[in-house]
Amino acid sequence: MVGIIMGSLSDRSVMQEAADVLTTFGITWEIDIVSAHRTPEKMVEYAKTARSRGLRVIIAGAGGAAHLPGMVASLTTLPVIGVPVKSSNSIDGWDSVLSILQMPAGVPVATMALNGARNAGILAAQIVGTFDETVAGNLGRFKEELKEKVAEMSRTLQG
Repeated sequence: MVGIIMGSLSDRSVMQEAADVLTTFGITWEIDIVSAHRTPEKMVEYAKTARSRGLRVIIAGAGGAAHLPGMVASLTTLPVIGVPVKSSNSIDGWDSVLSILQMPAGVPVATMALNGARNAGILAAQIVGTFDETVAGNLGRFKEELKEKVAEMSRTLQG
C-alpha cells in the first residue's frame, strides 16, 4: 500500500525506519532503489504505475541533489513524502533538504526533516488512516502511548 524508494542502497539505514513504522501500524509496503539520475526510465515507470499497482502513498528518500521525490511527484497523483538523506556527497544535508523542500507550485512534496524517515512513515500511516479504520485505530493508540510516555517522563522528573 505504501511504496518506499530511495536513490541508493546507502540510504537504506535511514529509510528502513519508515518501513518499520508502517509494519507497526499494519500497513503493507514495498521498497526499492530508484535513482532519478542513474535510472530515470525506472523512476518514470515506478511513478506512473504506482496507483495501478495498489500504492496509496510514496515515500521517497534521496541525498545530494535529491531530485527523486520531486520527479516522482511530477509523474503521479499520489501523495509523495520526501525524506532528505544526509549522504556522503551532501553539504551537511542542506542540499537535500532544499532540493525537496523548494518544489514549484503544482508539484507538492511533503518534506520531512533530514533523515526523518520515521515521521515519513507516520505521515503515510495518517494518510492511509483517512480511509482505513484499522490503521486509524492503531494511530489513535500510538498517540495515546506518546502522551503516556511524556506523562511518565514528567512524573520521573518531578521525582
